Amino acid sequence: MCRNIKPLFNFSPPATDDDIRAAALQFVRKIAGTRKPSKQNADAFEVAVEEIYRSSKRMLDGLVATTPPRDRVRFEALKKLRYKKAEAG
Repeated sequence: MCRNIKPLFNFSPPATDDDIRAAALQFVRKIAGTRKPSKQNADAFEVAVEEIYRSSKRMLDGLVATTPPRDRVRFEALKKLRYKKAEAG
């Protein structure tokens, strides 16, 4: 999985549309193998981002949490701490 795509479900504060769109963009970049498409591929690239964004938004809106929301700030801090520990050793 792409490291830059972060979990979006069941967090406080909830994921924004910008968060969902950023994850869709990262996914498309990953599967396309390029950060920026050529002019000939730009339309297909943007259509893919929009379709994945809408699909992801629909899914997130339909999911039902069975646990309390996780704190996004704390989650990100713990993730960075685990990364530093893995890097060190």
